[in-house]
Amino acid sequence: MNALAATNRNFRRAAQILGLDSKLEKSLLIPFREIKVECTIPKDDGTLVSYVGFRIQHDNARGPMKGGIRFHPEVDPDEVNALAQLMTWKTAVADIPYGGAKGGIGCNPRDLSASELERLTRVFTQKIHDLIGVQRDVPAPDMGTNAQTMAWILDEYSKFHGHSPAVVTGKPIDLGGSLGREAATGLGVIFATEALFAEYGKSISDMTYAIQGFGNVGTWAAKSIFDRGGKVVAVSDIGGAIRNPNGIDIPALLKHKENNGDLNDFPGADTMDPNELLVHECDVLIPCALGGVLNKDNAADVKAKYIIEAANHPTDPDADEILSKKGVIILPDIYANSGGVTVSYFEWVQNIQGFMWDEEKVNHELKKYMTRGFRNIKAMCQIHNCDLRMGAFTLGVNRVARATLLRGWEA
Repeated sequence: MNALAATNRNFRRAAQILGLDSKLEKSLLIPFREIKVECTIPKDDGTLVSYVGFRIQHDNARGPMKGGIRFHPEVDPDEVNALAQLMTWKTAVADIPYGGAKGGIGCNPRDLSASELERLTRVFTQKIHDLIGVQRDVPAPDMGTNAQTMAWILDEYSKFHGHSPAVVTGKPIDLGGSLGREAATGLGVIFATEALFAEYGKSISDMTYAIQGFGNVGTWAAKSIFDRGGKVVAVSDIGGAIRNPNGIDIPALLKHKENNGDLNDFPGADTMDPNELLVHECDVLIPCALGGVLNKDNAADVKAKYIIEAANHPTDPDADEILSKKGVIILPDIYANSGGVTVSYFEWVQNIQGFMWDEEKVNHELKKYMTRGFRNIKAMCQIHNCDLRMGAFTLGVNRVARATLLRGWEA
């Protein structure tokens, strides 16, 4: 089941639980605006090449729209639609004043030089500059884009609208980026996990962890677990997987990865089959990589008691059912990985005020938001007698529906 079908299904279940009016339910699913532009640039060899760029703006009832821009050869409109919609619910769950959006350009950034990427980003910005903005739609980095991409968008947008650092988030620190943004998603995952464990009178140090994916989110999560006395017993990335039942020395592993580029041949652990990681012996499984990794084929073999969804949509609905029958507690992606967008919001706030925070304040506020978010989800679970995923979806959908009704949606 693809991301769009799964998101729609979760939305419909939440709408049913909340007893939403069927017309309102239908209107909440329809995107506000879909933009498609042709971006034609000269390549370094002088030939012309054209790429399709788009931006889907899903909902702006609660505030400006927010979401990433990805550069990827398979930017599929269906997937972008699902991700834009997911951002609407995610920002509502996090209780930040945004709606959802998502965009991208169908290109392979690895095949383009830095100057070609810059030209492409600037042309894309020229085509959409009057449809994004500080109070309209605030892009951020996603797959294949980074702080440099945001710097180019900021510069190009500012040529039309005057200096506007708040038009994008995830910027370099020198251009108004926020301290703590780099670690935000991984750290948010840990704050979310701490909030969950507090319910059961447990703490991070009581558990063993398996982490799938050792990119930005996985490394920060692993580091935070290690610092809090938790035992990471297995880790995998695109190149392979390693395990050590006595716990992996994460700082040493990070040093090894920095020097060698991957996890292989790390002296403090044994190699293992990467596919085994998801069903490895551990208390807590944290998928930080791709969507759809837990499915009907492997869900029954999962040994973890808790799954913390740091990736987007790692558990498909079939696996969801199997796991909940087994009594596995799943902390849903829509809440668990919202640390990134929460600190993006802090960056936007700092830019609008023209007043920057220190890292301690950023992390303190992030912890406050994540902890409060969990309490709000739990309250919904108790009212509607549902699991955490539906608790989060009903919370998000209800906030958007209320804002929509208050603004007068039929007018």
